[in-house]
Amino acid sequence: MRTARRLGFAILLTLILLSQGCGSSKDIQNMAYVTAIGIDYVNGKYVTYAQILNFSNVARSENVQLGKETPVWIGQGDGQTVSGALASINETSQLRLFWGHVKVIFLSENLMRQGVVETFSALNRYREVRYNIYIYGTKEKMTDILSQQSLLNLSPLDTLVFSGTQMNSQRFFILPEPGNHVIANMNEPGEPAMLPSVAIERRNWMEDTDYKPMFKISGAYFFQDGKMSKWMSDLDLKGIRWTNKRIEWLPVLVPQDGKKAAVVSLGHPRYSVKPILEKGSVRYDLKVRVQGLLYELLEEAGMESLEKLTEEVIREEIRTTYLKSQKAKCDPFRLKEALYRANPRHFWALTDKERFFLKPDSIRKIDVRVSIRSTGKYKGRTE
Repeated sequence: MRTARRLGFAILLTLILLSQGCGSSKDIQNMAYVTAIGIDYVNGKYVTYAQILNFSNVARSENVQLGKETPVWIGQGDGQTVSGALASINETSQLRLFWGHVKVIFLSENLMRQGVVETFSALNRYREVRYNIYIYGTKEKMTDILSQQSLLNLSPLDTLVFSGTQMNSQRFFILPEPGNHVIANMNEPGEPAMLPSVAIERRNWMEDTDYKPMFKISGAYFFQDGKMSKWMSDLDLKGIRWTNKRIEWLPVLVPQDGKKAAVVSLGHPRYSVKPILEKGSVRYDLKVRVQGLLYELLEEAGMESLEKLTEEVIREEIRTTYLKSQKAKCDPFRLKEALYRANPRHFWALTDKERFFLKPDSIRKIDVRVSIRSTGKYKGRTE
């Protein structure tokens, strides 16, 4: 028995000495970390871009000079497939590329018209790329997008596309979705996927006397069968801001008798859709509940009147956006998906007759209730 133990110990010691351990691992300082990917489709080939940052210039420390430009390195490759195009970037990279820090993917319009199924499949199969990265579409040149920096010349990691948070603006209501949610929505009946579009605004900010371009969310893309079908601007989609409970606070200008009456900040709306089945068709009742704060009172008005006026503003925004989206054959209010959830048999029956079955009068009622919870440091007048 003792001899057998000694023999087992000797074999184990031999295996430990012969094993490679971590000999094949790479030192972290000898790798390049990809933070964003851009994918285009040109002349029958996929063209991919990898954004690489020097993290020593990005990290917040006493040695980093605020306002000093952060160099951005962009690698480019092409191939017949997405994975082949990404792999070709390694051919000229002097360091091993690590893809585990990718936070954002930008897709060109050419690629989205070609189809995004192969792209998502290739990216999600690679073990280093995460599922919860943000995905955007863009009309801009891919190198311009990937080299864009933030205020005070901070790195791209400090821009709105990487943070995924809402800015306090009337026009910032199309919030980014993680990539796994976008893919799931594309596969849902009713195709409720909506991909935010990123543009570069070149005239709003200046450093001394020089204009500095900045990111902005310019609208959203819609898809059919995994391919881009339409794009709508943020102004055309203004009504959908009352459908997303993640919206924190949005300032709303409330008119009265053709004059500016007040500015109310509203947030965290509760939105629901109820399909109403009719003979061979469907109509919808929409319900919105939202609370707000009074930011500015420009005309004398009681709180109940302001609430009613604000409700009419929201109702009109929803109605306007719906008519524009129906004409473009888009469904930003996810009405078709609501019917599928409530009555899948009726959904498929309508889809078999006409794939996009929404009509200009498909919305039967828009029920809006606004509650102004605070008037700030001044008291509000009741009716």
